[in-house]
Formats: sequence, structure tokens, C-alpha cells
Amino acid sequence: MAVGIRERTKEGSAPKPTRFFSNKQEKSVAEAIGGKQTKNSGATPWQKGDVLTSGSESFLIECKTKTKKSDTITIREDWFEKNRQEMAFQGKKHQAVVFSFGPDEENHYIIDEYLFQDLLEYLQSKGEC
Repeated sequence: MAVGIRERTKEGSAPKPTRFFSNKQEKSVAEAIGGKQTKNSGATPWQKGDVLTSGSESFLIECKTKTKKSDTITIREDWFEKNRQEMAFQGKKHQAVVFSFGPDEENHYIIDEYLFQDLLEYLQSKGEC
């Protein structure tokens, strides 16, 4: 630690790295959608994204979470561009960005307009809209 910088932690505890919270969210999303968490958060040359679903029309999911409870989150355009590129590389048909406002908070899925239209049509065909 540099001179003059004081680390603030609770007595007897060390701060958890960002990866701890990301990994926790990715596992939660994978379980919720019946998907599989990618190895090393998609940092391998052959597998991208954070969570993948199975099947021919599978999703590539990018997860984003805050490390502390927050009322806001900044949504970045480059998340979507990168996810679209990785979706094409993986041969997936759909992609979504998932975010939460903090650890153990509800996940929210961001999808594009075309996929939302498909979802709306599906719900209407079931009489749910």
C-alpha cells in the first residue's frame, strides 16, 4: 500500500474483489435461466460472454453488477456493441445485457427491440397481453 493511503475495512474483514461480486451474479443468472457460466468470464479465445444458454437459438448474456447497493447504474453503449460482436463470433442468435443495482439485488435484462417484439407477440398469442 502506498504511503499516505489508508485502506478502510471493517475490523477483521478484507474487502472483496470486484470479481467476487461478478462471479456471484453470473452464477445466479445461469441458474435462473438454465444456462451455463462461461469459464473466466468469457476471457478465453473460444468462449465469450458471461452466461450461455443451450440450443440452436441460444443467448449470449453479458452480466454487470455494482459491488455495493446503489440507486443508479450507468448503461454503456460499448457493452452492447461488444456483446453483439461476441454473439456473432459464438454463432448465437440472441444477446442480452443483465444488470443489478448491487449484490443480491434483482437482475434486470436488457434486450433489443426486435426480441422484445417477438416476446410481445408470444405473450399475445398466449392471451397474456
